[in-house]
Amino acid sequence: MIAKIVKGQCFAGVVNYILDQKKSTEFLDSEGLRLKNKDTIIESFRQQAELNSRISKPVYHISLSFSAKDKELLSNELMADIAKQYMSRMNIIDTQFLIARHFDKEHPHIHMVINRVDYHGRTISDRNDRIKSEKICKELTRRHGLYFAKGKEEVKVHRLHEPDKTKYEIYDALKKHVGKCSDWSELIENLRREGIQVDFKIKKNTEEVQGVRFTKGGLTYNGSKVDRQFSFSKIDARLQKNQQEISRDGTKALMSTRNLLREILIQSELTNRYSKEENSKKPKVKRKSAKRGIRI
Repeated sequence: MIAKIVKGQCFAGVVNYILDQKKSTEFLDSEGLRLKNKDTIIESFRQQAELNSRISKPVYHISLSFSAKDKELLSNELMADIAKQYMSRMNIIDTQFLIARHFDKEHPHIHMVINRVDYHGRTISDRNDRIKSEKICKELTRRHGLYFAKGKEEVKVHRLHEPDKTKYEIYDALKKHVGKCSDWSELIENLRREGIQVDFKIKKNTEEVQGVRFTKGGLTYNGSKVDRQFSFSKIDARLQKNQQEISRDGTKALMSTRNLLREILIQSELTNRYSKEENSKKPKVKRKSAKRGIRI
């Protein structure tokens, strides 16, 4: 179960979206609204929001998405109950809400539109709401025995927007190559073929590698930010394990990671020296300073 939270100013747009019959919408539950038609629902939300003119974004649009593996388990009644448990744990109480289910995607999901101005004109806090939401989603997933998606494995990259799209493309490439490559040189070359550049962070005045960064399409991520398993130390450990497995198979031992990185650093220094010599012949251009690193 995953929640997506959006805050806005206008109830009309989100109500029309949620109740759009093109999405095979099924109404599940509501509170504090006049349900004659869309216009009366929108007006109900609007009138209550006027009780507090200080809040600039009174609209809470929250969607709850579940794994397709739970499709048979998730009845409308259960999904409505989970939605109300979610709101209660988020301390979204004493206010108007509307819950509806959409059937326009392969996975079960519901949409909620909630008034952040409660019945007494008080503001429903959104402080740390995304952090709280993530924790609550995990709790409710366990409580109801729902399927836990295996992290990034379940993400549909083609539906993402930047910068998340590129981040997941880098994740997929690392997932594909790290377990198969015999050393950093091979990994770097395979990533380069997929448009990904590798940049090592080096401790000042030493050759000690402290981290690794990956760049694609102008976007750069530290390895550990792509995923914890892709920090420099963990990738390095996996590559060494791959080397050991190759050695046990009777293949000649490969260059150690330390020596290989030293060769990469030396080659990089030679390349940088050549570039400096070439640039010295060109007119000087002022550039912003950058942290020391070696891009491969």
